[in-house]
Amino acid sequence: MTTSNARTVTWFKWDEMSKETVSPMLDRRLITGDRMMLAHVYLKKGCIVPKHSHENEQITYILEGALKFWIGADESEIVMVRAGEVLHIPSNVPHKAEAMEDTLDVDIFDPPRADWLNKTDSYLRK
Repeated sequence: MTTSNARTVTWFKWDEMSKETVSPMLDRRLITGDRMMLAHVYLKKGCIVPKHSHENEQITYILEGALKFWIGADESEIVMVRAGEVLHIPSNVPHKAEAMEDTLDVDIFDPPRADWLNKTDSYLRK
């Protein structure tokens, strides 16, 4: 006897999804699965993402623009990530970023960012 788990696929079109305005300098669109989150993050030049860390493993892929990252509790490692480049941030590693120009990045999180979903990400909403 076989059992069927009635799971279905979901199809998304970025251009048809509404943008969430998180701050005057940052908008985003989110797609969440069971164990992953995919986000389009739109940062205006000069946007600062304050230093923070999270349990979520993160992969950031820059589609347009450039982000400067400061990595570590002391922010001693600086990495410039430009269009076509990817930065992997392991779980619980402190990081901050600044948009060096208008930037579109794709962020992938595992597990999904609960603070983004329930809008308790106050560090971004200033």
